[in-house]
Amino acid sequence: MDKHKESGHVQNSAGLVGRHFFHIYANGWQYEAYIKNRNIIDYRVHSGIAAGRFVRNQPVYLALLAENMFHLSWVEPTGTMVCQFINLDVRKIHSFACFPRWVKEQPQKTICFQNDHLDLMQSYREAGPTYPHFILNEWANIVFVEDCGLDDETIIDCPPAALPPAYADRRN
Repeated sequence: MDKHKESGHVQNSAGLVGRHFFHIYANGWQYEAYIKNRNIIDYRVHSGIAAGRFVRNQPVYLALLAENMFHLSWVEPTGTMVCQFINLDVRKIHSFACFPRWVKEQPQKTICFQNDHLDLMQSYREAGPTYPHFILNEWANIVFVEDCGLDDETIIDCPPAALPPAYADRRN
């Protein structure tokens, strides 16, 4: 049975599903995310230690906490664990990410289309080092958000470098 469905994490998540947004952390890192459906997120990294990275079809756990407030979490093939609290009413995200030490020491290894390199990411994870973890515990502002509907494969389909100029500068 699908863990996402049996755990109840997907109930009442319609307010976030289908949303495409850009968020900028207090440390200046900019990410773009598309909540493709109740179980999947696609994302790109526009700035920060992993700028240039993009990921499609990352399985996630999604829970509604209150109206327009969501909890989103996942574990990446790199070993990175991410937990986000998303408040659409105030357009804020709080993220807690636990990066293995190897990601902090050699982030360039993650700068790729991860889906084409899953076995490689897993081998890096197994080789480590894992500890001590690098912790990101930051607030981000959602600077752009739009509703793109479900399962649109065109929203995040290329690396940041292949996007038109000023694509990541959009605001609303």
